[in-house]
Amino acid sequence: MSEQQTGRLYGVGLGPGDPSLMTVRAVEVIAEADVIAYHSARHGRSIARSIAERHLRPDHIEERLVYPVTTETTDHPGGYRGAMDEFYAEAATRLAAHLDAGRTVAVLAEGDPLFYGSYMHMHKRLADRYPTEVIPGVTSVSAAAARLGAPLVEGEEVLTVLPGTLPEEELTARLATTDAAAVLKLGRTFPTVRRALERSGRLADARYVERATMDAERTAPLADVDPESVPYFSMAVLPSRVDAPRDASGPGEVVVVGLGPAGPLWLTPEARAELAAAQDLVGYSTYLDRVPVRPGQRRHASDNKVESVRAEFALDLARRGRRVAVVSSGDPGVFAMATAVLEAASEDPYREVPVRIVPGMTAAHAAAARAGAPLGHDYAVISLSDRLKPWEVIAERLRAAAAADLVLALYNPGSRSRVWQVGKARELLLEHRAPDTPVVLGRDIGGPGERVRIVRLADLDPADVDMRTILLVGSSQTRTVRRGDGSDVVWTPRRYPEA
Repeated sequence: MSEQQTGRLYGVGLGPGDPSLMTVRAVEVIAEADVIAYHSARHGRSIARSIAERHLRPDHIEERLVYPVTTETTDHPGGYRGAMDEFYAEAATRLAAHLDAGRTVAVLAEGDPLFYGSYMHMHKRLADRYPTEVIPGVTSVSAAAARLGAPLVEGEEVLTVLPGTLPEEELTARLATTDAAAVLKLGRTFPTVRRALERSGRLADARYVERATMDAERTAPLADVDPESVPYFSMAVLPSRVDAPRDASGPGEVVVVGLGPAGPLWLTPEARAELAAAQDLVGYSTYLDRVPVRPGQRRHASDNKVESVRAEFALDLARRGRRVAVVSSGDPGVFAMATAVLEAASEDPYREVPVRIVPGMTAAHAAAARAGAPLGHDYAVISLSDRLKPWEVIAERLRAAAAADLVLALYNPGSRSRVWQVGKARELLLEHRAPDTPVVLGRDIGGPGERVRIVRLADLDPADVDMRTILLVGSSQTRTVRRGDGSDVVWTPRRYPEA
């Protein structure tokens, strides 16, 4: 049958519930349609039909698509998903019969047809066979924001839309890391969503909206809502943070946040949440530049060589009731700011200031992943910087780790003012390691200048090393293997000889 002989399929967005919020195009399509289809529960009532009712004609053919189940409890052999797939297939067959007969079919959809709507299941089954048009509608998210009278997102903020049916851990992580959010499909999921908002530190900002633009509309602070009173057609909203006051009540605290080795792809959800919630950011200017600017948040940048001063400055802010995030590259507990902050916080007048540490991806682990698995067995982490400890101590530890046949992760190998340490370390290691021991040079991992090289220990050139480089020196068991695509990977077996 040619396209000209078939009917046309429309997915008609009706908006959030108030009939006056239907678009002109939606009204036109309903007026022109031969068949009006809509979903309903077994009781027969349809919210979509009630929204469009004033535009229905007596001669409209109505197709009521009745869901077989409304919860995941079913005796269908395929479970809930099997029951619904069978229903959608049967419903699509019924609509296809009208389309084949040349009738125009309008499928009504609350909100927008392609936004968590049932119409999309008809669309996926029919749109490739019949001419189709989707009429967008005002979403429930937009309606909820309008009824709250609060900006949803502003400037460079990110809006996250979540179904409340997600696991609590996933909800918590996503709510903690976003600027603004809408959580749909509440009802029985409300207790889980509320716990996720509380665990993510966002409960105080959360608003509740029920049946936005409908007669039974209700809005309230979400924390005040009785879980037993929450229907399916409700949502939790976290509005824009731009003009929201940052809570300065209660005791201040310092949170030392690991940024990972490079950009936002290496940042954990927990770290994102702490950075967003802080009133003040303190850190080395290069690292602060990696944190997005947020309105109302103060930034205190300093040089990289004043760690103790930076730590005391952050603790002083916290003593005055500020919530402070001290940023640190990689993991803050690995040759970084956590030690400096805790050292200062262990003395008066800072003993009572709360301090928390938020971990981050380490440079060693990032470089190891790029090269393969050189840290697959026992390994030691040593800094080659002699700014804070004598070289004699470094040399002794290098000899001991090498004699123990440990893989080595060497931090801070060189800088413009430290040019001989790498060469000396190579000499010490060659006393215990074979010349062809693989060494991974990882520079600017995750950054625009990322470079990973694998060289023999005997060929390690100090000129190739700077402060942005980390060295991973293999053990006697570490192997370099050429893969089928021509790339080399380094790995250290987990099983040791004679184990």
